[in-house]
Amino acid sequence: MSGHSKWATTKHKKAVIDARRGKAFAKLVKNIEVAARTGGGDPDGNPTLYDAIQKAKKTSVPNDNIERARKRGAGEESGGADYQTIMYEGYGPNGVALLVECLTDNRNRAAGEVRTAMSRNGGTLADPGSVAYLFSRKGVVQLDKGELNEDDLLMAVLDAGAEEVNDLGEKFEVVSEPTDLVAVRTALQDAGIDYDSAEASFQPSMSVAVDADGARKIFKLVDALEDSDDVQNVFSNVELTDEVMAELDQED
Repeated sequence: MSGHSKWATTKHKKAVIDARRGKAFAKLVKNIEVAARTGGGDPDGNPTLYDAIQKAKKTSVPNDNIERARKRGAGEESGGADYQTIMYEGYGPNGVALLVECLTDNRNRAAGEVRTAMSRNGGTLADPGSVAYLFSRKGVVQLDKGELNEDDLLMAVLDAGAEEVNDLGEKFEVVSEPTDLVAVRTALQDAGIDYDSAEASFQPSMSVAVDADGARKIFKLVDALEDSDDVQNVFSNVELTDEVMAELDQED
């Protein structure tokens, strides 16, 4: 459900559990390996690899793990798998649309795990194309607010192609066309503004509001999907009001 600001805020507040941290590390390392294989092992000449490495560093993935993944992907070191990107589409409880992005070396295993997580948690898989049209591919940069205000951020990124700046509570999110992602990230660097992650994402063009009970069901489904090692990202069009967020926060 990365790609939805309110979910990102909720997730940010939750305590990090060691098992989840391990899974997150593995997924970030996989991103590095695939980026290096696709675009070469030099981060300076491969923006996708550069951004994958930056995100891994920000998430405290050990440098040794990062470098080994880069070398495996670039063919400088043996090992590594032939990962494929597969997108599954579906619906969760309350008619919330879901895009499930997998990076896997075994299509059958990925399909089985996604199908099982969906069926056990009130979700249903949908035909290709039936959900994807509700989302647009966008470049998304996330950064901690710190002392930064929205006007300063807008000034830094507007000329680079930024379309909007979203307030996520403790973070800002800068949205652009995917082709402008590197320019936006570079504009932040030139302005001396630190950022957490810069990556292509899917943003919903229309959203579905749910109550607290509906939100709990969606979160349970997303957690089940993200438990799969093959699932890299889950994008949704769920919308949570401030009232629903406040009710959920009280349970944390």
